[in-house]
Amino acid sequence: MPRTPTPILLAFVALAACNDQSQSTANQPEIRVRSEEQKQLHQLDAFNLAIGLKRAIYDAGYTCKRITDAGYVGLWKNLEEWKAHCVYENGSSRDWAIFAGPDGSAQVRDCKDVLATNLPACVIKQRPKGSFTVIK
Repeated sequence: MPRTPTPILLAFVALAACNDQSQSTANQPEIRVRSEEQKQLHQLDAFNLAIGLKRAIYDAGYTCKRITDAGYVGLWKNLEEWKAHCVYENGSSRDWAIFAGPDGSAQVRDCKDVLATNLPACVIKQRPKGSFTVIK
């Protein structure tokens, strides 16, 4: 019986193991972590959502005089993207993207910058009920 060199045999075993591993990871479902804070944002009316998003904008070091429109944009990895349209005293406006993380954190970006960084566009897909400026 001819002898198979050990290094060649080990190479075939290693190659077979690599193929098995790539197939098993391709079939694994993606796990998504969602925090209570992320869930609660979806349950807020327009007025309270405006308060929450405004606070995130201020906490990030930016300003927002009045939110006149806001809503859920979508999911990017484990972050939920929200958009807030802010109007300032001088009549100018600015759109903000707020990314809510599963750890309760928020990242704020100008919507103009979001497009340049290949993040999801600031297009609202779901608006809350109620008014952004009047308590009902």
